[in-house]
Amino acid sequence: MDVTFTKLSGRRYRMAVVREHGPELAPRQGPGYDDYLPHDAVHFLVEAEAGLSRGAFGRIAAGRNNIFWAADPVARRRQARREAKRPPSQAEHADMARSETLASLCEPLWKQRAGQRADLPIWFASRASASGISDPPLVERILARLDEFAACWHALPVGGSVTLAWPSGDPAGPPHR
Repeated sequence: MDVTFTKLSGRRYRMAVVREHGPELAPRQGPGYDDYLPHDAVHFLVEAEAGLSRGAFGRIAAGRNNIFWAADPVARRRQARREAKRPPSQAEHADMARSETLASLCEPLWKQRAGQRADLPIWFASRASASGISDPPLVERILARLDEFAACWHALPVGGSVTLAWPSGDPAGPPHR
């Protein structure tokens, strides 16, 4: 699966997905624009690096619509019925929670490291402690991926794009860790 992030005018971005499984998805505008790290790019990179195959992007790679919708209205209704019959599992909820936690911790760490903020947020220490994030090599790998993406994204003109490839050809995504 490939996810293309396109910089739009007015501090907006669009995401488009090309995948092997499931109906063709309509592009969508993403939330949380940032000049260096758009919100959904942070989640993609966190999930890919942490092997969260049941997070938002792993589910999309496996054929679910998740945060997107099918481009074809008939396929959209069919997919909505199919997904309504199979609500997210506990493992999917756990991967989504892990994605949210890692993204919320790694983004301010990256911004501090990049000199975009002097201090970490007040809530950071308690959330990091409560989350049980005790894998410094994972956090460093995520921060390195954020470094690479941020440099590319920031250099793009309006209308420019960056495409990220999901790390596995397996429809279930990378192995769950």
